[in-house]
Amino acid sequence: MSQVNQKVAFVTGAGQGIGEAIAKRLAKDGFAVACADLNVDNASNVAKAIEAAGGKAIAVKVNVADRDDVFAGVRNAAEQLGGFDVIINNAGLGPTTPIDTITPEMFDKVYHVNVAGVIWGIQAALEQFEKRGHGGKIINATSQAGVVGNPNLALYSGTKFAVRGVTQVAARDLAAKGITVNAFAPGIVKTPMMMDIAHQVGKNAGKDDEWGMQQFAKDIALGRLSEPEDVAATVAFLAGSDSNYITGQTIIVDGGMQFH
Repeated sequence: MSQVNQKVAFVTGAGQGIGEAIAKRLAKDGFAVACADLNVDNASNVAKAIEAAGGKAIAVKVNVADRDDVFAGVRNAAEQLGGFDVIINNAGLGPTTPIDTITPEMFDKVYHVNVAGVIWGIQAALEQFEKRGHGGKIINATSQAGVVGNPNLALYSGTKFAVRGVTQVAARDLAAKGITVNAFAPGIVKTPMMMDIAHQVGKNAGKDDEWGMQQFAKDIALGRLSEPEDVAATVAFLAGSDSNYITGQTIIVDGGMQFH
């Protein structure tokens, strides 16, 4: 693909888990990818792996809770990669929070990363689309826990319900500018974050990690946990031209836990 028309995607939380799988998949699909993460070493490793496989990628250190940081990271990536077409607001925190354990500090931290981070990403992407005189695609990470409440995850579920709402409003507000806004809702994915949730839920019940995982996984119709690549495939569809007539939607990628 020539540099002139290579599309550019910006992925937050690209240092591990679902974000890493998304960055690698989009690179394979021909995007130049900005791998953004608070842990820039992780992001650099992913960018290097993409380059080693013949793709184009850079690493960008971004704290998504900080609006100025998000804008600076997006501007920097657009400049370095020579364009801006797609943002995937994927970074998130998933602490286990039984109702009586939630503190104001935890509330602020999780909502800033999971909700404000999505809003800042939408704003920063909008700035680039308008600057470049074209539309684009905004793709936000929600969760099956943002479709139905999950046990022990009041903070996380609340933020992920909020992301669906923000996605729907942004889709209406930005449609006239040729911008689509959609969300993806992963189920139980084999990632460091999910393993940590399973561990905490198990521990809180005096059981093991496997028991913790089963509390979430027992209702998967397809009978297996999700690989990060399963989620990345759906994001690739939303990032490409086959989804041009879809906006405001949340696509659930959970192996059949929730049917809507």
